[in-house]
This record gives sequence, structure tokens and C-alpha cells, in this order.
Amino acid sequence: MADAAVKTPAAAEEVQDLTDGFHLVIDALKLNGIHTIYGVPGIPITDLGRMAQAAGIRVLSFRHEQNAGYAAAIAGFLTKKPGVCLTVSAPGFLNGLTALAHATTNCFPMILISGSSEREIVDLQQGDYEEMDQLAIAKPLCKAAYRVLHAADIGIGFARAIRAAVSGRPGGVYLDLPAKLFGQVMSAEAGRKSLVQVIDPAPAQIPAPAAVTRALDVLKAATRPLIILGKGAAYAQADDAIRSFVEKSGVPFLPMSMAKGLLPDTHPQCAGAARSTVLKDSDVVMMIGARLNWLLSHGKGRTWGDAPKKFIQIDIEPREMDSNVEIAAPVVGDIGSCVAALIDGMGGNWPHPPAEWTGAVKAKRDENVAKMAPRLMNNKSPMDYHGALGALRAIIAERPDAILVNEGANTLDLTRGVIDIYQPRKRLDVGTWGVMGIGMGSAIAAAVETGKPVLAIEGDSAFGFSGMEVETICRYNLPICVVIFNNDGIYRGTDVNPLGTDPATTVFVKGSRYDKMMEAFGGHGVNATTPDELKRAVNAAMDSGKPTLVNAVIDPAAGSESGRIGNLNPQSALRKK
Repeated sequence: MADAAVKTPAAAEEVQDLTDGFHLVIDALKLNGIHTIYGVPGIPITDLGRMAQAAGIRVLSFRHEQNAGYAAAIAGFLTKKPGVCLTVSAPGFLNGLTALAHATTNCFPMILISGSSEREIVDLQQGDYEEMDQLAIAKPLCKAAYRVLHAADIGIGFARAIRAAVSGRPGGVYLDLPAKLFGQVMSAEAGRKSLVQVIDPAPAQIPAPAAVTRALDVLKAATRPLIILGKGAAYAQADDAIRSFVEKSGVPFLPMSMAKGLLPDTHPQCAGAARSTVLKDSDVVMMIGARLNWLLSHGKGRTWGDAPKKFIQIDIEPREMDSNVEIAAPVVGDIGSCVAALIDGMGGNWPHPPAEWTGAVKAKRDENVAKMAPRLMNNKSPMDYHGALGALRAIIAERPDAILVNEGANTLDLTRGVIDIYQPRKRLDVGTWGVMGIGMGSAIAAAVETGKPVLAIEGDSAFGFSGMEVETICRYNLPICVVIFNNDGIYRGTDVNPLGTDPATTVFVKGSRYDKMMEAFGGHGVNATTPDELKRAVNAAMDSGKPTLVNAVIDPAAGSESGRIGNLNPQSALRKK
């Protein structure tokens, strides 16, 4: 007994001097300022989530990994730090991949961390639990992918993942952690020394002076210039510099959807309500953090009219230049540094564009706003899109710090044009891919990362991809109001199956009451049939900060095929005889 009494303290001391893979992962995250994890628990990462929570990291458990991934992606956009999504192996990993690819396509920094099966079994294809070569599958869909096999390499693995996610053009990174890694034990002191605090992971990339001069020369020579602000400009958080540059230039600006609010949509230079005119008639177009992809008709075709165009492009990725059309003045660097250099190069007497051009843009904008105004003031029952959005537009105007999340087909297209945004990074939507299902994940991350109230305006089809996350919203008691534009179907709820058997492929259950879903989990549900009812319900929800879902009954005949992108749906040229 005496010997045992002597050995016990030594044994305890020995245990205290050890660490393992679980603790090193948590320590690596905390050392690098990552304090939130979005994910779904399960084998082999259940205990990692529990231990991370106990160590002070906020761990939010979702009902589906894809939605947790969308939350991590938008967290990266809002914070400029990599959002972290944690999943189980194989099926959970695959569920998270769509969000990882979405983050990469949209240039959002995100790390997907997945547990995985043991390498020796996977490589011999011997049939392990949830066996899959996850690293190989992830590589084509993200910016970088790494696997950590030894506890001593966890620090380096996380450092590489963080740096890859945020440096240069941001994007998604996959980090593979096999189950055996978590239980590996090593000296606590050696473990501490193995951790890496990433220093300056996204260093400024200064543009070449000659490129800045060239861009300003092209802009100054324009008679009908236009500035397009993309979500890359919003991500940069160079808000004051961008505003100063736009105002000093006097050039009309067109914000892409997630760049709305960098300058208020009500700003006198905003050309959002004259989009078709400025794209068609401009002669020089400067893009700041925007790409000439499908959202801008690739910089050519009918959208851009017959007027000859010169393009100036500011982007951190040199390979983006000339991707669709010739870029006359490429400026490569981070947006903050590029815009600051442009301001310095403009001097004190920069000439504003001709009044003929700015006056024409203003006249067209005012004309379109006036045409729209009566449509936004109707109080029809059932509602049409414009009446409903008119009510919500007023709410955002009164609460400019609220965050708007938006997805759908008609719901997305019309909301983007109707609801003005007044502050940066207050509009979150489907982004470059146009992917359905981002709604609840984005809303949850927006509430968690900013502490601001969130209004999510969802099409009934879009909501179906992530609707179960209303339980997550209730469980964490988040200040989120979800409004579902319910017109009984995809695009519209009036299609009919000519055979008279199953419902038409685009039609949902008539008269669905989505508000009852929220009530089932302890939140507040409201069924609104007029714009006045809708406005009262949403105002009450935003005042209370309580999880709320408003079922906004929209005329089933309202809406059009695919909204504004109906031309992307192929049509058969044949007619059955």
C-alpha cells in the first residue's frame, strides 16, 4: 500500500504531461482565433465536438451537413477567417462537399474537416466502416486538400489549411482526419511546440504602379464609364476606400447582388435601377471584385449592346483576366491596396463623367423606380410578389443593420431588385453558382457571427432544401425571421399534369402551412395573406428577436419560369402530333 501511495502522484503527473489528437485539434483552432464550428456529430468526431464545446469553442450542431457547410462558407465571407464545418466520414463528408465547392466557386474561405476511415484498410479496399478515399474525391472541388496522419503534424496541417483558405483568392479547403489520429498520444510539451500560429495568412498584394496608371488613363478617357462592384469588393472590407473612390470618380456604379450596400442602393450614383441601360450603353467598365461570368453575360452579347467596350478589372487572381473578353487594363492585387492606389493616382482634380451620361443614367433610374412604385403598394390577397416585397422593403429601410438572406427563383430575382440595402455585407444569397438551399445555413451563420437580426426571404421550393434547420434556429434561440413566399410550387403552383395522374412536377401540396413547422419546435409561426399582415408579423418578429416563420401566401399564378434566367432552361423544338 505504501508503494502504491508513492507511485500514484507520479502516475498522475505523467498523465498530465500527455496530450492527444483531440486536444491538439482544439488547441490548433483556438491558437488561430477560430472559435466557432458548424457541423453534425457522429463517428468518429462525436467526442471532438463535445470536447471543443467544453474548451470554449462554440459548436453548432445542424440537421444536415450541407447546411452546416453553407453556414461555414458564409461565416468565412463575413469574417475573412475560414469558417469551419465538421462532419463524419463518407456520407457526411459527401454531404459537406457541395458547400465546399460552393465556397470555392464564390471565393469564401472555408475548411471542411471530416473524420475518415483508416488508410491501411481504405487503400486495400477491404471494406471499412464508411470506407472512402475522401482526399481524392475532395481535391477537384476545392482550393487545397490535406490529410493528417500523425498527431505531431496537426499544427502544421491546420496552418496549411488556414493559409490556403484565406491567401490570394480565398476558397474552400479540405482537411482529412482519420479516426486513429484523435487517440494518438504524445508529450504535452512536444504537442504544444508542434502547434503553429499562422502569421499574416493573407498578406497585401500591391498592384504594379504601371497597371494603376493604365487603368486611370482608360477611365479618364471614357465618356460613358461604369463601375461594377462584386462580392469580392464586399469581402475585402475596404468599405471606406471603395466609397471614397466611387464618389471621387463621379462614375455611376452597379452593385452585384452581394455587393449591395457597399454604397447604399439609394446613393445618387447607384445605377441598379438602370442596369440594362448602363450595361448596354457604357463605353468603359471598371470591375472591382466582380467577374465576367454568366451573371454578367460573359461581357458580351445582347446584354452589352453594340457600343464598343473597354474593360478595367481589379482582381487578386491574374488568371481571371481575359477569361471571356479582352481586359484593356488589368490591375492585379488585393482590392484594398488596389483601390487605395487608384485614389492616390487620381490626384486632387479628377474630372467627373460628362453630365450627358450621368443625367441619362439618373433619368432612366428615376423612370424605372417610378414605374415600380405603384406595384409595391398594393394590398392584394392572395399577395403577388411585388406587394409582399413592398412591405418587406419598408422593414429593411427602417432596420438597415439587419441582414437579409435571400434565395429562390422569382423570390430571389425580384427581391434583389426591389429591396434596397444600405450597409455592406447585409445581403447574402445564392452567389455565383445560383445554388438552392443556402438559406437556413446562411441565416444561422449570419446571426451567430454578427449578432444582428436576420430576415430570410425564401421561395417555397428553396426552403425545402434546408427547412429542417428551423429546429436548429429554435434550439439556439437565434434572432431569425424566415418569410416563405408560398405559391404552391416551383416557379408557380398552377401547372397541371396532362395525364391527370400524379401532380405536375413543379407543384407542391396546396395551401401548405410552413408556419406550423416553426411552431412544432417552439418558435413563433404566422400565416399572412396580405402585405399588411406580412409587415406586422415581420416587424413583431424583428422586434422580439425570437425565431419566427411567416408563411406568406402568394398567388399560385404569380411568378415566371426560372425568373429572369428562363432562357437557361432548354426548350424542345418538337411538338407531339
